[in-house]
Amino acid sequence: MFMELDLQSESPIYTQIAEQLIEGIAKGDLKPGDALPSVRSLAADLDINLHTVNKAYQTLKQEGFLQVHRKKGVVVQPGEMPGVTAGFKDKVQRQLRALSAEGIVRGMAEEEFLRLCQDAFNRKNTKEGE
Repeated sequence: MFMELDLQSESPIYTQIAEQLIEGIAKGDLKPGDALPSVRSLAADLDINLHTVNKAYQTLKQEGFLQVHRKKGVVVQPGEMPGVTAGFKDKVQRQLRALSAEGIVRGMAEEEFLRLCQDAFNRKNTKEGE
């Protein structure tokens, strides 16, 4: 599994890991039941503290995207993925509100903002045309 971390980002490393795992699930690169690297293994591969990886895994476990088994290790949720809840909608609204406000301050046109949102939703926002 390939992950790219931006150590200069304002976004915490555990958040970057969690977001990339969810993106992998959304793209179909990670399928239900797929095993993920152990906390120690991924931390070593990324050259980061194992507690950072553990926090990302635990966050995704709490949200229903991963399961943690004593014997099987960490796997992508083999059952149904979490559904759209009121809390999730609120989270999306808060994040979009903040991004749209910044876009307005920077002079971004509404059409461009909406296009970027649609591209992201359709997963056309991958780096280097992947």
